[in-house]
Amino acid sequence: MPHSHLIKPLIGDHYPMIDFGKGIYLYDKSGREYVDACSGAVTTNLGHGMEEIIQSIVDQGNKVAFVYRSQFSNQPAEDLAAFLHEKTGYPWSFFVNSGSEAVETAIKIALQHWQEKGMPSKRRVLSRWLSYHGITFGALSASGHPVRRERFDSVIGDWPAIEPPYCSRCPFGKTYPSCGLACAEQLEIIISRIGADNIAAFIAEPIIGAAGGAITPPKDYYLRIKEICERNDILFISDEVMTGCGRTGTFMALDQWGVEADIAAVGKGLSAGYSPIAATLISDRVMDPILNGTRVVMSGHTFSGNPLSSAAALAVLKLIDSEKIIDSVDSKSTYLINLLAKLKNEFSFIEEIRGKGLLLGIEFEPIGEANGGSFTSSVVSTGVENGILLYPAAAGIDGRKGSAIILAPPLNSSKRELEEIYKRLRSTLQTIEKNSGGSS
Repeated sequence: MPHSHLIKPLIGDHYPMIDFGKGIYLYDKSGREYVDACSGAVTTNLGHGMEEIIQSIVDQGNKVAFVYRSQFSNQPAEDLAAFLHEKTGYPWSFFVNSGSEAVETAIKIALQHWQEKGMPSKRRVLSRWLSYHGITFGALSASGHPVRRERFDSVIGDWPAIEPPYCSRCPFGKTYPSCGLACAEQLEIIISRIGADNIAAFIAEPIIGAAGGAITPPKDYYLRIKEICERNDILFISDEVMTGCGRTGTFMALDQWGVEADIAAVGKGLSAGYSPIAATLISDRVMDPILNGTRVVMSGHTFSGNPLSSAAALAVLKLIDSEKIIDSVDSKSTYLINLLAKLKNEFSFIEEIRGKGLLLGIEFEPIGEANGGSFTSSVVSTGVENGILLYPAAAGIDGRKGSAIILAPPLNSSKRELEEIYKRLRSTLQTIEKNSGGSS
């Protein structure tokens, strides 16, 4: 095999060479089939090979593929911002290339908001443990993902401040609802210690993704978080990069809790993987001081508002809307959860199934000699051998010793395809059990 000059996630490891994809399936160069049960990185919300979306990219490419945002606007970006306003209520969109950049932009805008209001002391950003907001330094500063933080601890900010809403492993040793939402009330305590006059924003994922395997807060958690933020004049940033664009059964996941953040970051499913794009969505409350001040948002990238990517995202969102794909997410979620419940009854090392919509997590009790991380790796690699792609996630209250995976199939998956995911996952877990000498 010739030497590869491409840096891969684990250098020196062999990765199958992908050839093409269709629907929820991917095929490598040897012709082997994989069911994409996690939409790549919870991204390909409509599966692979959608001709309508591909054609929109071709059509835009035939017009113009790139213009620089400091010189021109372009119709696809204008139309995408208008569509997002219609679907989310946010009147302002800032387009970037990745979820990490969308989170960084959200943080920058939050800081600028207070600067333009003449309150520059409000510059601290608070976040939660067991969170992941991106790999760039600002987004990583906000991330409470111990494994991903440790290599860069000397240069990133120490922002994680409160415990996650992890009801099955409550860090306070309490039980919902008698707990009184201690995990949310902790935010009030931290604000009191630091001083609200020093805090610009609090950021959270509506459902914890890579750092927690779809940890889902109870129904009144975000109402309390939002109330605490508003009373202390602190902006609430929602990281919807993984959860937005219909993944949980509503366009924005926070809709499930009846709450709207001041700023939201979306990505991944925004273009369903057809072209790199993400967005920071901003409320009038946040933008007004900037509009009445410098009128310049101090952020931006070469490819921000790229017309090709904007056209792809607009085609994706229009297809989701016209075919009412989000409307069927809840019923598909119920169907898949019922299938997964069979696995929980069969395999004793499955501890919990959680999540909303088609963002579902399975937390395991590692068996044999494996610790959490190596057990997750074993499940994912065994899944590949069984023709199913699974997304690894951290778990456990320390974010290190636990083991979890995420299932997030395309939103337009059929029931037959969900059954195929169940069959291949079951085969994977049977192999894991057999190889580890465990019993269920």
